[in-house]
Amino acid sequence: MLLFVGLGNPGREYEANRHNIGFMAIEAIAREARAAPFRRRFHGEATEATIGEERVILLKPLTYMNESGRSVGEAARFLKIPVGDIVVFHDELDLAPGKLRMKTGGGAAGHNGLRSIAQHMGAEFRRVRMGIGHPGVKDLVHAYVLNDFGKGERDWVATLCDLVARNAGLLAAGADAKFQNKVHLGMEAAGFSDVKRPGAA
Repeated sequence: MLLFVGLGNPGREYEANRHNIGFMAIEAIAREARAAPFRRRFHGEATEATIGEERVILLKPLTYMNESGRSVGEAARFLKIPVGDIVVFHDELDLAPGKLRMKTGGGAAGHNGLRSIAQHMGAEFRRVRMGIGHPGVKDLVHAYVLNDFGKGERDWVATLCDLVARNAGLLAAGADAKFQNKVHLGMEAAGFSDVKRPGAA
């Protein structure tokens, strides 16, 4: 059994925020896998799906970003899922918008959701880093991630989440490099190989 976790903040006011792209990815995976509706569990919302050959729990922590580890830790302990079988989908400031990179372990790079999970579970979980770009100035980061994706960004966001969902079987099989490549090629084919950050020249 695997645990796929999307990071975000609960509440309608946060739904379309850049910080919530992890929630968007998990919801897309649930739709693609025809999972049952999410229900309240583990200080979050969870459902179960068969993805590829694997049984996968899909989880959206409802603890707010800074306490994501509380939800992930409870789910992992209850379900006896080791840290290496946890896959976390999150926004990544250090990647250009629309880019996706896989990583296992490492630091939190200022991401409070990742930091919280590492505190509860250790850092050796798999990360699906979904690029949203950087506003260019550190002082602007907080407002940037808690702002909604703009109209001009919504197409690439939807395409990226769709590609993540359609290729999630590769993640479930542990083929992280192949998954990353499939998403990259899909974004390229859709015309999103060079997405500019809002306001960038």
